[in-house]
Amino acid sequence: MIKRNLLFYLFLSTLLLMNAMPAQAKKNTKPNIIVIYLDDLGYGDLSSYGATELSTPNIDLIANEGVKFTNAYSTSATCTPSRYGMLTGVYPWRNPKAKILPGSAPLIISPKQETLPKMLKRVGYQTAIVGKWHLGLGAGNLDWNEHITPGPNEVGFDDAYILAATQDRVPTVYIKNGYVDGLDPKDPIQVSYKKNFDGEPTGKDNPELTTMKWHHGHNNSIVNGIPRIGYMKGGEAAKWTDTEMADHFLVKAKDYVKNHKDKPFFLYYALQQPHVPRTPNPRFVGASGMGPRGDVILEADWCIGEFMKTLEEEGILENTLIVFSSDNGPVLQDGYFDNAIEKLGKHTPAGKLRGGKYSLFDAGTRVPFMTYWKGTIKPQVSSALVCQVDLLASFASMFNEDADLNDSENMLPVLLGKSKKGRKNIVLEANSKTSFRSGDWVMIPPYKGKPLSWKSGIETAISLDYQLYNLKKDVGQKENLAQSNPKKLKEMIQEFEAIRGKDYSNIKN
Repeated sequence: MIKRNLLFYLFLSTLLLMNAMPAQAKKNTKPNIIVIYLDDLGYGDLSSYGATELSTPNIDLIANEGVKFTNAYSTSATCTPSRYGMLTGVYPWRNPKAKILPGSAPLIISPKQETLPKMLKRVGYQTAIVGKWHLGLGAGNLDWNEHITPGPNEVGFDDAYILAATQDRVPTVYIKNGYVDGLDPKDPIQVSYKKNFDGEPTGKDNPELTTMKWHHGHNNSIVNGIPRIGYMKGGEAAKWTDTEMADHFLVKAKDYVKNHKDKPFFLYYALQQPHVPRTPNPRFVGASGMGPRGDVILEADWCIGEFMKTLEEEGILENTLIVFSSDNGPVLQDGYFDNAIEKLGKHTPAGKLRGGKYSLFDAGTRVPFMTYWKGTIKPQVSSALVCQVDLLASFASMFNEDADLNDSENMLPVLLGKSKKGRKNIVLEANSKTSFRSGDWVMIPPYKGKPLSWKSGIETAISLDYQLYNLKKDVGQKENLAQSNPKKLKEMIQEFEAIRGKDYSNIKN
């Protein structure tokens, strides 16, 4: 009798323990995967990466309690190509359409193409994007008042709540699974990147209607007092409020987590900060002392902190692998007068690196990059060479899934902090021009063009001569060793051309 009672109590205790387990723990054995992606965030913009004038405690937690990479790269020094490379595992220079796109551009990822969300769907993941897209929509002659396809849903995302292009481009509306969110059919949207609509004011002709002054290019349709790139008419009920955009996307990301926590999910949370126009919520205005650019970085840090709280409150933080990065390096003057330069003070957005957005110098593509998985990844700093293009191969290897990897390499042990052996080399891109990093060395081929971008004031790294730098000894790329080390230069050119081919320079031999 005693033995029978003991067995009964053991069975009852086990049953009670199983019932006490969170539903997520019983159902979801695969880790959730989240990519948090910022826009134009520089290598030196975070306190965990050396910033002394800005404090970013929530992002720092991811960096300091995960793997913080110091030699990590996007594929490009501009946004559309970087996002293309990250989602497809393909270097953007292989696709001539992978350039900064207008808001009405067709989709540049083929629905037949392998993508990160497609691969994860095959192994049982629910997939979603919340935030900036900027990879094109439709197939040409897009009607914003009908179902917009193809788009994120056709390249692997089950759910998509997006900003079509950038915050400074029309149409200034959110799109939910192919439909403009909140659109009144009686007030249809018209969009043009060639000609204005009759009677519509513009930043160029009606500066008195603007609350933000344009510096270059951003002088077309005015929405919320901000002149944009491109022309738009109609869709008044669907237009976003710029100062509420960060909160709006945060709510969508949190709701997605709450509604999908019981099964493994992949979420691409693409924040719009600190891209222009920088429109912090009034809660953050003046918080940084650096003007709107600093304020929106602090706003983004707060959003990420609130998002992380949701993961913890929903009981899934310890079963979630987070990748954090930026699409390219920093830029201060990028279309509007917003005191980004005047109020910079001692802050160095690129850190010790040279260049920035649009540049072949290292600050164009070397970005903050970190991986975090509470209880699984041990805190560490890694100097391994990694690239965002590697996410596809790395996550495919996690599930032994066959995938069309193209330029993507399996860096899973590196991302999890189990190995320090990164890539051997990376071909990097800026404005359709490419450079090459191999080990500690970087080689920039000769190109015709301007060495300084008059729009942003950033060094482009364009020169009629080869450039060769040893980044381990010269992280600021101050000493060109091309002439003093011809042997290394020849070795780099041969290795580069084996990948890139020989038809890469706009200088005729």
